[in-house]
Amino acid sequence: MPSVEPLTFDVAIVGAGIVGLAHALAAVKAGKRVVVIDRDPRANGASIRNFGFITVTGQERGESWALARRTRDVWAEIAPAAGIAIEQQGLIVTLRRPEAVAVAAAFLATEMGDGCVLLDATEFRARYSDIAAGDTLGALVSPHDLRVESRTALPKLTAWLAAAHGVTFLTETAVHGVAPPRIETSRGPVHAEVAIVCPGDDFATLFPERIAGYRPQRCRLSMMRLAPPGFRLPAPVMSDLSLVRYRGYADLAEAAALRARLEREQALHLANGVHLIVVQSADGSLVVGDSHHYGDLPAPFAPVEAEACILDEFHRATGIAPPAVRERWVGTYAAAEGHTYFIDAPSEDVRLVIVTSGTGASTGFGIAERTIAGLFGSKGVPQ
Repeated sequence: MPSVEPLTFDVAIVGAGIVGLAHALAAVKAGKRVVVIDRDPRANGASIRNFGFITVTGQERGESWALARRTRDVWAEIAPAAGIAIEQQGLIVTLRRPEAVAVAAAFLATEMGDGCVLLDATEFRARYSDIAAGDTLGALVSPHDLRVESRTALPKLTAWLAAAHGVTFLTETAVHGVAPPRIETSRGPVHAEVAIVCPGDDFATLFPERIAGYRPQRCRLSMMRLAPPGFRLPAPVMSDLSLVRYRGYADLAEAAALRARLEREQALHLANGVHLIVVQSADGSLVVGDSHHYGDLPAPFAPVEAEACILDEFHRATGIAPPAVRERWVGTYAAAEGHTYFIDAPSEDVRLVIVTSGTGASTGFGIAERTIAGLFGSKGVPQ
């Protein structure tokens, strides 16, 4: 660990999760000298406890959808340079109820549906026979989404930012105070022109009074890795439950009828915040989830009924008996009613950035470009 006291930077970023790394990339593209400071040796929170699914399709209409499209483009640009494999592309939303088909059709009629197609049951079975459950009425298919393996992508992105862009990483270093040009850390002061604080779901350490104004909670999710099913998924898979969770679908008028039917037929799934995402890794295993439980400090215990609901929906949506569970884990992320993210300005030279919708991998690069453009202008920042 180098001595940090004599080092000076243009930008100090607190937090080395995906949102912090996204800001590091945007800053170096703008020609800035960057240091990233994190209390852990490596990313170990929400940034790796997820699907690695850069989701465009279904993101909230308007700003979030635009940020997701931009973020997907950045992932596609940097992944080859950083040695990050794009494991899957696109999205298949299997549809089992007429109300779900109506939501998909309505989505297709919006600008968000550009490039997507709605398959009927016959077309779906002909194209995707491996995941054609008997009651499937069709599928919404999108080409827009990407999937990486978060556990390896984050370390590779970190290494690439250091090697190719000269970003300095100070790990196992706690930040006690942020007042540029001085950043107080457990290893001594760091000097930087501006600071960007990306604390994830740590609401208490830095600028707690600013964070409290957004009334954040924490969301606990449960996920699993299943054994390989014996075939390759053509793309990540979602299902009817996703259409009442993702705002790009759920905000459509047609979603009300689907929600009412799901409340009658799958009330326990909804009570546990379950919707389905299934992605596949290079070794053939499936990452499957997830559930959502909210509170100021959700307990770190994964309820068995939530896991049962996830596996039940997997079976219903794909027609496949769930393979053996190889791993289980929980994660937490920041959530705030009415906000998918926020960029707060405690002072002219400090920005506080928190993604409050579990979409850091899907929107973080777009958000970071906005932050850097706001601090320094648009030079070097794609518009």
